[in-house]
Amino acid sequence: MKKALLVVAAAALLFSCNTKKQKEEAVEATAQQIDSLKNALKEAQNESNDLMGTVEQIQEGFRQINEAENIVTMQAQHGENSNKQAIADNMHLIQDKMKLNRALIANLQDQLRSSTGANSRLKSTLSQMVKKFQAQLEEKTKEIDKLRAQLAEKDIKIAAQDEQITSLNNSVNSLSSSNEQKAQTIAAQDQQLYTAYYVFGTKKELREQRILAHGDVLKSKDFNRDYFTRIDYRVTKTIRLYSKSAQLNTSHPADSYSLERDAQGQYVLRITNPDRFWSVSKYLVITVK
Repeated sequence: MKKALLVVAAAALLFSCNTKKQKEEAVEATAQQIDSLKNALKEAQNESNDLMGTVEQIQEGFRQINEAENIVTMQAQHGENSNKQAIADNMHLIQDKMKLNRALIANLQDQLRSSTGANSRLKSTLSQMVKKFQAQLEEKTKEIDKLRAQLAEKDIKIAAQDEQITSLNNSVNSLSSSNEQKAQTIAAQDQQLYTAYYVFGTKKELREQRILAHGDVLKSKDFNRDYFTRIDYRVTKTIRLYSKSAQLNTSHPADSYSLERDAQGQYVLRITNPDRFWSVSKYLVITVK
């Protein structure tokens, strides 16, 4: 409907012109309006895709949490014959996915607040979905806390039963300590694995921070790392650059991202394959004007 009205208005403007110059100006204005409309429609589609992509990620996260929770529950039922390492690994997975889903839900809220292209019906539906996700997260948090308490209680019972067998007690304690240390190590590794950094600015700004130097990027050992924004790249996949000119200075596979213009003609970086995009460098530097 909007497109039809715009075409009608443009045609009226064109035929109301008398001079050749006026007609040329009208044709140029019409072309600009149509380009603006195309950008707006494309932005709306991209924003809708971004929103639904985040929803699918959250749903998959809850599925993996439920699966790991079932495995832990089944393992715990075996008592002292349970696979403690499997329990530790799955509890770590649950903790990681809960943290990720919490971040994704917050990101979905931010996407909805900043969205200008997605239609109001979709935004209303997703707003209700966000509330359901939050309630599901709270309920799942209670379930996991209860499960953690049950595991702690079971560990105490196992230790009490084996109180007189010193060697077995020492073995169990050693295993528990080892599992805890391993979980902490894995958590630290995961945090580092999915952490990335990005910055965008003019050449002058980036030179002042020693990010650009003599035409090279990140060659100076003392570049200002605090100038970068730190992200979990599983969550942040869209970066608005607020500029009509943008160029990536760091190396990233061309088939893992797209640079697109929004309705105002400003660039937006969309990372379509995060693992591939960040495989070459965990630092992203973009020059804008």
